[in-house]
Amino acid sequence: MKSIYSFEVNKANGETETLEKYEGRPFLVVNTASKCGLTPQFKELQELYERYGKEGFEILGFPCAQFNNQEFEDQSETMEFCQRNYGVTFPMHEKVDVNGEHAHPLFAHLTKNQNDSSTEAIEWNFAKFLIDGKGNLVKRYAPAVSPKEIEEDMKELL
Repeated sequence: MKSIYSFEVNKANGETETLEKYEGRPFLVVNTASKCGLTPQFKELQELYERYGKEGFEILGFPCAQFNNQEFEDQSETMEFCQRNYGVTFPMHEKVDVNGEHAHPLFAHLTKNQNDSSTEAIEWNFAKFLIDGKGNLVKRYAPAVSPKEIEEDMKELL
């Protein structure tokens, strides 16, 4: 099985990086959307990042338009929206698909290697995947689960 650290992702500016830079640190992977009823979760995600980022916890946002096309077409609009409305400073990446034949390999990996969810497919924007410092999927959280509700699980990994 492929290590999560070997996956390549494109940052919001288009630069490619591997997740290897997060090795040894816990992180949360989230598929985001700017025009969704759950979009206010950006505020709580940012608060968690401000609180635990200095302890080594990362949050990785991946915009997605697969659910009712609730993401801007242009990447710069997405970034501007997130920063202006929610002060997002955690790493955001290029827009990806999270389901289907064009799903980004990272999300294909996360949905096929989950340990406590009844479905493989991501059901909506703001699905969250908690990864420990060894690159293991600890838990998947449904989109409606508030980021504040996973804070205790995050703290256990620090």
